[in-house]
Amino acid sequence: MKEEIRNNLDNPKQLEKLYRDNKTGFKKAFDMLYLEIQDNTSAQIWYERLNFEQKEITWGTKNEVIFIIAISFVAGLIAKIPDFTGIDPEYFYPRNIAFVVFPMMATYFAWKQKLQIKKLLVIVFVILVSAIYINLLPNNDQSDTLILACIHLPLFLWTVLGYSFTGDKFKSLQKRVDFLRFNGDLIVISTVMLIAGAILSGVTIGLFELINLEIIEFYMPNVAVWGLAALPIIGTFLVQTNPHLVKNVSPVVAKVFTPLVLLMLIVYLIAIIYTGKDPYNDREFLLIFNLLLIGVMAIIFFSIAEGSKDSGNKISNLLLFLLSVVTVIINGIALSAIIFRISEWGITPNRLAVLGGNVLILTNLMMVTYRLFKSLKNTDKLTTVENSIASFLPIYSVWTLAVIFLFPLLFNFN
Repeated sequence: MKEEIRNNLDNPKQLEKLYRDNKTGFKKAFDMLYLEIQDNTSAQIWYERLNFEQKEITWGTKNEVIFIIAISFVAGLIAKIPDFTGIDPEYFYPRNIAFVVFPMMATYFAWKQKLQIKKLLVIVFVILVSAIYINLLPNNDQSDTLILACIHLPLFLWTVLGYSFTGDKFKSLQKRVDFLRFNGDLIVISTVMLIAGAILSGVTIGLFELINLEIIEFYMPNVAVWGLAALPIIGTFLVQTNPHLVKNVSPVVAKVFTPLVLLMLIVYLIAIIYTGKDPYNDREFLLIFNLLLIGVMAIIFFSIAEGSKDSGNKISNLLLFLLSVVTVIINGIALSAIIFRISEWGITPNRLAVLGGNVLILTNLMMVTYRLFKSLKNTDKLTTVENSIASFLPIYSVWTLAVIFLFPLLFNFN
């Protein structure tokens, strides 16, 4: 990319094409090259364009605001279906909670990117089939395959959201990395909005209590539920229209939490040895172990996506490498434990799901760890770490599909 920029400084049309094809990659390459080309007028113009700091909050166009309000309202309607229809909430929400948010967010990106009708129909078809399927599964609270399907469905719909986000560039690894980065930014801004909303709700309920009006029974189902349904949609809108809101916060979060999580994991592994905890025979401990693994994996991926903006920082790269190594060790323990449990007590839906997930995560982690090791010598190689994550996303999607649609059939809905 650097050579293409250098060779086309006097070709505005080609520079614009390079930028539109890969905005993140273009900016990264341009920033690395700028010291060499800063005397060029075209380079100076592009520098100001790429580094322009927007201070005020932009609320987008009138049509976009109306569209966001509309899909937020629809999300609230979906969340309120049990109240409108009399469906048992304990039946509805475990199966359909993901449909409250992900379809509306996918709709927003499809609308914003003006997706071709063919791709739009694919998204609609997949969401409808998933909704019909999950609600037709036998209502058996003791069914492991039903529980697994309900757990994996949000992950699958998340990949559908990714398909909508990437638009016409689904195969672009950089676009997939941008999607991961968007998720990190969305978590940050949604958390801030959630805290603000909780404070506002508490103050509102408290003020009405002072005048002897108990509104909590009205407020929670009629205000809070709609607000929670709209929260990630409004957060998405803010991240997309005002990227400057969190662009400086997310890298700081990544840099702060990477060393803290690394320290926590090292102390935790030592504590496991000291206390003699046994993941091989303790089912609950193994479950928590795997949840910990998934959380750390998310932190690694988020940190790498954010850290790539500052790929010249060798200390950050070293910390990420060490965190990946420790996580590989944890994954190895979890994987050996589940293999032991399968060899001792046979295959169950839960054990097979955990085994498959652990194998995929370990494979991806080892790719990431190897490429992080190479990036210690050459910081430019951090892009290949991003690509190793992005290239694995469709594989995770296929696995969630297998758990949702094949496991119930393979294990006779038990």
